[in-house]
Amino acid sequence: MVTGATGYVGGRLVPRLLEDGFRVRVYTRSPDKLRDVEWYPDVEVVRGSLPATTELDEAMRGVFVAYYLVHSMTARGDFGGEELRAAVSFARAAESASVSRIVYLGGLHPEHRPLSRHLASRAAVGQVFLESAVPAAVLQAGTIIGSGSASFEIIRHLTEVLPYMPAPKWVRNFVQPIAIRDVLHYLSKAADLPPDVNREFDIGGPDVLRYGQLMNGYAVQAGLPQRPIAALPVLTPWLASQWINLVTPVPRDLAVPIVESLQHSCVVRNHDVDGFIAPPPGGLLSYRESVRLALARIDASEVPTTWRGASLANAPSDPLPSDPSWAGRTVLSDERERESTASPTDLWLVLQSIGGPNGWYSLPWAWSLRGMIDKLFGGVGLARGRRDPSRLRQGDVIDFWRVESLEPPHRIVLRAEMRVPGDAWLELTARPGAGGGSVYRQRAVFLPRGLSGRLYWMTLVPMHALIFGGMARRIVRAAEHERVSASLAASASDAES
Repeated sequence: MVTGATGYVGGRLVPRLLEDGFRVRVYTRSPDKLRDVEWYPDVEVVRGSLPATTELDEAMRGVFVAYYLVHSMTARGDFGGEELRAAVSFARAAESASVSRIVYLGGLHPEHRPLSRHLASRAAVGQVFLESAVPAAVLQAGTIIGSGSASFEIIRHLTEVLPYMPAPKWVRNFVQPIAIRDVLHYLSKAADLPPDVNREFDIGGPDVLRYGQLMNGYAVQAGLPQRPIAALPVLTPWLASQWINLVTPVPRDLAVPIVESLQHSCVVRNHDVDGFIAPPPGGLLSYRESVRLALARIDASEVPTTWRGASLANAPSDPLPSDPSWAGRTVLSDERERESTASPTDLWLVLQSIGGPNGWYSLPWAWSLRGMIDKLFGGVGLARGRRDPSRLRQGDVIDFWRVESLEPPHRIVLRAEMRVPGDAWLELTARPGAGGGSVYRQRAVFLPRGLSGRLYWMTLVPMHALIFGGMARRIVRAAEHERVSASLAASASDAES
């Protein structure tokens, strides 16, 4: 059984386990995010959350190895306590079901040094599993390098954007990066460990480098000149995370734990894992080779999992409200409807390609400005783009939205992940028209949080006619252009015949 299958590592481990001949059960609170992945038909999916009892007990039945690959990437609230409660719940369920082994991926950390909140939480979770009645393999990795990993994206964007890098003093610290494919090797082979093995294993690649060397190593592999780096003692972890938030697509909530984990050198303390799990055929990948392979799959549509799939702390967890009296809260909305001569199919082609390089069909400067403001306040901004320019999957990211619901070829529901004083959605639908053609309906829904939320909506009301009105007009126009283009192409084909 695998938890965290919608995440970066878990989403890549599942197909690896299937290739190794395992029957795989996935335990997730968001099964809909998996419906479009290639391996979905080959796994059993159980809906549930952590901590839990009934659902988790049911999911553990008949399980031989249980993988725990979930971790909160927010520093808000009592996330450490929540993680401990989730780990205890998982361990107890594994004990009750007589699971033979727990495999956990934690973080590489130094001994006898103060740890960041995230590294300390990961270490504490690992200890919960080691003290349980089920033998545990706690793998501890540092910087993971692979296409779509948050660490790799930070290195890539900092190196490509900045000709000169003012950096925190921790760029002089040593790290031991490891390729994602080597992480998957150790995780998959941990299922075959002898039953008496219950311990931590440090895992890392063959290179021990300063963090600044990671950046310039990327530059060399990408064909860029090496960057001069100045280590400044004044850049605190908080300031450094703000800098990463502004310069890279990685939002502050994800940058903070990554930066905090770099305050001390983190290298493999021993290579005991070699006595239990043989290295991959051909050996562990070097850092430069890891970067080369990651660059070869830099196109988002070719990357099976990415940091963009991580759920953010400020994202609403409730589905789009369909009733204005939903939960007794105030629901504000802007609704637009337009008839079109285009077919529903042509209209759908436009809707599922919205955002990213295709834009939002109204006032590009206004959308860019909103993205910049979101970045300034630590949000995701527009830089996340989208996985594929013309196709969508449920759970995909589109700029500062996430696909919450996808019903081809009729309806898309986008949930806002930008920073707003409330919860927001954008619903786009395409339906057949009464006399032919199609009807396009667009609905923006906002659940304000307190007075600030109401003031936020009222401030934007004058812009809605321009932004949402223009958006509806241009989407319909683009669909009709799609119809005309298809007709002309068909006529040309007939003429050639």
